[in-house]
Amino acid sequence: MKETFEKTSVLGVRVDLINLDELFQAVLLLVQDQGKTIITYVNVHAVNIAYQLGWFKDFINHSRVVFCDGYGIKWSAYFLRGKNLTRITSPDWFDLLAGKCEAAGISFFFLGTRPEVIEKVAVILKEKYPQLKIAGVQHGYFNKEATGSENQSILARINSLHPDILVVGLGMPTQEKWISENLDNLQVKVVIPVGAMFDYFAGEVKRAPHWMTDNGLEWLGRLLIEPGRLWKRYVIGLPLFMWRVILHHILGFPLPDEVTGLD
Repeated sequence: MKETFEKTSVLGVRVDLINLDELFQAVLLLVQDQGKTIITYVNVHAVNIAYQLGWFKDFINHSRVVFCDGYGIKWSAYFLRGKNLTRITSPDWFDLLAGKCEAAGISFFFLGTRPEVIEKVAVILKEKYPQLKIAGVQHGYFNKEATGSENQSILARINSLHPDILVVGLGMPTQEKWISENLDNLQVKVVIPVGAMFDYFAGEVKRAPHWMTDNGLEWLGRLLIEPGRLWKRYVIGLPLFMWRVILHHILGFPLPDEVTGLD
């Protein structure tokens, strides 16, 4: 694996030029490292959050691998920087990663979503990959205060099971906050936040058809499927993102952290 991938940025948020095969290779090799590694993703929603929250921007920019998870980022990087990013979204590739980890003897712990859904994810994967090592699962409905007894108990359970990869699906930015606050106390090799991937994988939330997901319209499909939950993210978030790109990348106004000195 390369020590670092070529990088670009959109509104000050880093994204690596990495394809799916390189991502798989990175995961498999980073499991062998001595330290702990975060592999995360960037989409328009992430950039909008990072614009407001300095800690969130730092989380992405200081992760070991940051891949492109949306066409808004892919197109922005191309038109602004001339960089051709590969869009990689976890519901499309996680099943393939599980197969590679089964062959390599790499173990998982899944954290997130509702109890019945996270258990269903484990069942589906074990049916397809009988030798896959799933050390444990934990639903996401718990008190996430870092020093709280419930959170400490969950950390102790994860560590006692010694998983190689911890997959966290608590939604953005809750999952990133939880990882940031607990990383030092986790005994795992790789941590991967995945947003709503568990719900999609278990079939609890319908995905848009391929003609939409493969042509930059997944946002519209998600909006039509879950309008009550996602209307702000897309109806407000997408135009806001485009305005910020124009303001900072085209008109040259400084980013907020450049004004306040935060970075």
